[in-house]
Amino acid sequence: MRELIIDSIRVGLRHYRRVVVLREKEADRYLTIWIGADVADAIAFRLQEVTSARPQTHDLMIKMLEDLGGTVESVTVNDLREDTFYANIHIRRGDETFDIDSRPSDAIAVAVRAGVPIYVADEVMDRAGIMLDEDGEPIEGADTDEVRPAPPTAEELEKLSAFRDFVSGLDLDDLGEGTR
Repeated sequence: MRELIIDSIRVGLRHYRRVVVLREKEADRYLTIWIGADVADAIAFRLQEVTSARPQTHDLMIKMLEDLGGTVESVTVNDLREDTFYANIHIRRGDETFDIDSRPSDAIAVAVRAGVPIYVADEVMDRAGIMLDEDGEPIEGADTDEVRPAPPTAEELEKLSAFRDFVSGLDLDDLGEGTR
């Protein structure tokens, strides 16, 4: 497991979707996760120490947990399936520990409120971690042993089969010949 810190929250210019950029604490690899605008705001407000008159959803979650005798220990981005990240919120109440399934965005919002570490499973970082240049752009083909994508699964190959069938059925013999 590797510890992450929040590097930034950015807005994609094409679709205006938000992405949280997490940086590996002991390295220069990044994990980017698309998140909803509401949770992006919740994370950003807390990081910028913006307060509201009434408790926000993640503040309410922390308050309820504390009132029930629990504390958040950490959060972990623990899986990546079909381009979807999964996370757990690790909670302790007395001698008991609980792992609560969560969207990564909500887990991160809870972590910043509780002041606890954010971790990522090694396998997830190895599959989805990226290197960024000075301008914050992904480095294509970064050549490190740690940044190699996992080979596609049988399920992923099956999803691509329709595309492969389409391409193999194209008549490309006269490709590049202009009409005269």
